[in-house]
Amino acid sequence: MVQCDSFNRTTIATAVCVPLTSNLRWQSAPGNVLLGAARTGLSRDSVANVSQVVAIDRKLLRRRVGRLTSRDLQRILDGIDVVLGRAR
Repeated sequence: MVQCDSFNRTTIATAVCVPLTSNLRWQSAPGNVLLGAARTGLSRDSVANVSQVVAIDRKLLRRRVGRLTSRDLQRILDGIDVVLGRAR
């Protein structure tokens, strides 16, 4: 999820997410972020596909599959800014 903690504490039934793919060729797409398995705890190296931001029902989120460093989270948020045309 990439939404802020204040949303996480509400009863809103959706969560804003950036999907991951293990297809590493997507790392070259603008704004996308390569996430190493060793650093994140994911089962394999993956790419955060920032052009596919989606709101999903929280009930679909079953378990945590990894953790982002604060640097990786910032890179993903910066990538979303690229998609939105807000990049500096």
